Amino acid sequence: MPSSKKSSNRLTEKFASKTELAGSARKIPEGKNTGYARSDEVIEVTVTLRSKTSIGNYIKGMGRGKQKPLSRETYNLRFGASADDVRLVREFAQVYGLTVVQTSLAKRSVILKGTVQQCCEAFGIYLSDFVPESGIAYRGRTGTIRIPEVLKGIVTGVFGLDNRPQARPMFRMLHKDGHVILPQAAAVSYNPDAVAKAYQYPKDVTGEGQCIALIELGGGYRNVDLQNYFKKLGITLPSVSAQSVDGAHNAPSTPDTADGEVALDIEVAGAVAPGARIVVYFAPNTDKGFLDAISSAIHDEENKPSVISISWGAAENQWTAQALSNFNDAFMSAAALGVSVTVAAGDNGSSDRQTDGKAHVDFPAASPYVLACGGTKLLRSATTDWNDEDGWATGGGISDVFPVPDYQKTISL
Repeated sequence: MPSSKKSSNRLTEKFASKTELAGSARKIPEGKNTGYARSDEVIEVTVTLRSKTSIGNYIKGMGRGKQKPLSRETYNLRFGASADDVRLVREFAQVYGLTVVQTSLAKRSVILKGTVQQCCEAFGIYLSDFVPESGIAYRGRTGTIRIPEVLKGIVTGVFGLDNRPQARPMFRMLHKDGHVILPQAAAVSYNPDAVAKAYQYPKDVTGEGQCIALIELGGGYRNVDLQNYFKKLGITLPSVSAQSVDGAHNAPSTPDTADGEVALDIEVAGAVAPGARIVVYFAPNTDKGFLDAISSAIHDEENKPSVISISWGAAENQWTAQALSNFNDAFMSAAALGVSVTVAAGDNGSSDRQTDGKAHVDFPAASPYVLACGGTKLLRSATTDWNDEDGWATGGGISDVFPVPDYQKTISL
């Protein structure tokens, strides 16, 4: 037998035995099942990997003031993925005819591409097409992903097989008869710079020399709109640029909730920190797109954001365990690099749009490694929690997954 054929057989045997990927179970997708996904459709999946050494103790040391943020080079050496683990995933891809699109030791990820049929065989799943009430079809799965035994403990997540929408923007627009209508003007309204003044933001800092990353899962912005907005505020237009993640782009449309979120995020950041550069990372609204955007911002060697702002999320029970774990790992990486991450806490009170009558906290705001930002209502001499008494209210609460962080354990509820 030729040596190349022997080598191929050995590889096949090496990856033949499969086991369940912990935390990968998916719930039944919403919508009508219209049948198996097209077998020749080409898709990309992100395979996430363990770090060389555990990062948890280092983060705890930072919290106690014993450790300082790492340089990107030092972080990669200590907490990136190992080259050997990446090589194993490459061999796995070769056996199933998958193409390696990208590898990143810093992000601890390997992006693979192949047909639906190849991916189903590689990960032991079935993919079907679903059409929800929104009419926007997506690819879905149920049950768990299966990976080779040899990759157990090495692979921490597989994202992109299922591309159902994962999150929603924390922004609302009023609709009537299918059309966007302008809400009734509030008795008092504030521009972002006025809100910053009310919260006593420092007057002698502008964000000069810093970069703010905004994570957006849809919509877009128009430069002319930003120019007009900042001109009315009397503020110089900040530097705003767009970064494409997983094929998504700055794509403004007709008045849309996603467009509103994008514009709001840019306008607030630019008004409060007019000297900072703003980079908007556009990604598809899937768990893969969301995670890839966050990882891309954290490990962006060119822009080097020092702050990441996220205004998208979903109730904690709407995420897979592997997603919760891998997003949380990404936020730990941000902490190790000294990158602050702020996340909207939600806008539907304690229900977080769930209908089971129980309290729910929003994720990724629920991660102990981000700063969850709830809404407040400005009064003449104080602030109070935002609650419109009509189902729209600030989110918050205690996670069902993550322990209460040390710095919050002494807070009386």
